[in-house]
Amino acid sequence: MKHFELHSLPLRIWHWANTLLVILLIVTGARLRVAGMGFFFAYRNAVLIHRWAGFATIASFLFWLVYGLASGVITRYYAFRPARDVRGMAGQAFYYAVGVFKGWANPYPATPEEKFNPLQKVAYIGVMFVVTPLVAATGILFSNIFYFRAVISFVGGVRLLDAVHVAVAYLFVIYLMVHIYMATLGTTSFTHIKAMFTGYEEDEEQAHRQ
Repeated sequence: MKHFELHSLPLRIWHWANTLLVILLIVTGARLRVAGMGFFFAYRNAVLIHRWAGFATIASFLFWLVYGLASGVITRYYAFRPARDVRGMAGQAFYYAVGVFKGWANPYPATPEEKFNPLQKVAYIGVMFVVTPLVAATGILFSNIFYFRAVISFVGGVRLLDAVHVAVAYLFVIYLMVHIYMATLGTTSFTHIKAMFTGYEEDEEQAHRQ
């Protein structure tokens, strides 16, 4: 079986560290919204942990952004090519809806030159460049509503800020659930997950031919 390096060591470390932070944010965020989850954290502790995990996640995002730009990862993997990618979206969606259950070959397998298929590009661009900045910005404002009261008032008040923060957080949770499911759609259920530890991905086209 042919393997190729797809995930660099810095990105693998970032991925798992960020995963732990996101899980911590989801658990503490749920504690802040649902009174019955007091068995996880005391409310005051949940507030503090959520705040500092949020700051750590923002630092994690900035690392990803700087590293991605400096290494060329963002321009190489996230660049959306309309002439090719728009045409490929329907085929990729049909593969996920039907083909993957029939053992068809992925029309856009990951390669060292192009890591993401057209639908993945749309999803990751939305998450990394829209959802994450929104949840980070609203979270920063929430970290000290008295200090940022003028800004909060300018953007519509605490209620609107809370609605946006929670809505994008829910979008992130939905994305995370889909992301975990998609991670099981490799040659085996653990192929893609294993690759996020080793850095090396199996050649899907070669595996399909065997």
